[in-house]
Amino acid sequence: MAEQRVKKKAPLLRQPKTKRHETPAETPRAGRPFAPGYGIAGAEDGKGLLPWGWVADKMSRCRTFWVSTIHADHPRPHVMPVWGVWVDDAFVFSTGRKSRKGRNLAANPACTVCNDDGEEAVIVEGAAEKLESPDALERVAAAYKKKYKMDPRSMGEPIFIVRPRTVFGFIEKSFPKSATRWKL
Repeated sequence: MAEQRVKKKAPLLRQPKTKRHETPAETPRAGRPFAPGYGIAGAEDGKGLLPWGWVADKMSRCRTFWVSTIHADHPRPHVMPVWGVWVDDAFVFSTGRKSRKGRNLAANPACTVCNDDGEEAVIVEGAAEKLESPDALERVAAAYKKKYKMDPRSMGEPIFIVRPRTVFGFIEKSFPKSATRWKL
């Protein structure tokens, strides 16, 4: 079987969305990424797919992440390391509104977030939106305090949430059999 689904409760940080972005009542479907020429196991071969919990574990343990945005002035990528937290299946980080990342996200919210481990990589594709909910910000602040001993709200800058649309998981040692893609 190429896909796995497990029941779970809806995350608290999810905001009401259009139908395409509604909170899934189940964990995302695991399947194979499309990567011709890399020897990845076939789409029909679900054996070896990574569980969604693996993503949460890797993202929760990572200290420094890489965030890629698209320049507001010209179409080229911009990549920078950031601190952030993984809460309720979403990535949350802060950046200065006048920083390159902040200006890029104001013009185009599309972004990619990666953990810092190339041997066990997680790649999250999504769109960043400013987190506004006081309850959600309180939960994010608690996660930041636990992880970094600081509250991102103290900087007075925007706090963004990236709700994944597509996530890739790769373990170098077992790559052809464990390469996994989740579509949300």
